[in-house]
Amino acid sequence: MRIRRKPWARPELAEWENCIDVPAENRGKWHSVFKNDAPLMIELGCGKGGFISKLAVAHPEINFIAVDIKSEMLGLAMRNIKREYAAAEREVDNVYIFSQEIMLINKVFSAEDMCDRIYINFCNPWPKTHDHKKRLTHNNQLMQYREFLKDGGEIRFKTDNDDLFLSSKRYFVECGFELTYVTEDLHNSGFDDNIETEHEKMFSEQGIPIKFLIAKKLTVSPPEKVASEPEKTISQLKNDDESTENVNKN
Repeated sequence: MRIRRKPWARPELAEWENCIDVPAENRGKWHSVFKNDAPLMIELGCGKGGFISKLAVAHPEINFIAVDIKSEMLGLAMRNIKREYAAAEREVDNVYIFSQEIMLINKVFSAEDMCDRIYINFCNPWPKTHDHKKRLTHNNQLMQYREFLKDGGEIRFKTDNDDLFLSSKRYFVECGFELTYVTEDLHNSGFDDNIETEHEKMFSEQGIPIKFLIAKKLTVSPPEKVASEPEKTISQLKNDDESTENVNKN
């Protein structure tokens, strides 16, 4: 998403204690930043913060970190977080935000920063084949997330894009995750633990079904080669998906 430059964003973020200026300095020490032993959950690509602001204020018993690469987005996220907490008459005490290139997320999180859940909402689908490795759900990324996601921990993923969703189901399985919940129409699925994002509302109003899955990290690590295997075509992925469905039916 393109967003207009916001000159106020960097100065306001610099003054807010819940925005971490140099996140790499906390690598391996994020639990001590919160000064408690509460579970940790992370949103990768938080955008304007509509999702994380509502989620974090509703769960004071959980610690949250929200990441985005653009300071303009983080500035909006900061304001949304402050607004939600003010409405709830609470101090912002369980969420931190920072800017980071997510493709290099292992520069700021390590095995000592074990989290219980990762959220990825409406990331860039990077439709061209030569760009697939930039996807936040690509094998290369999932293998990084495994380093700081606890065994049995979840990744919750939402998208409007059919091709990205189809490919991502394969990515997760190849990287040692079990798909415990999958729906291609979230809003008509009966799943009730959902916070609607800005993109989600927009796509729904356009009549585009929201695709959603929950992937659980399995204990056994996948072979390292999965990160470098060639991409399959969409037709191959659909054939694989249909074959899996037929096996499950039988």
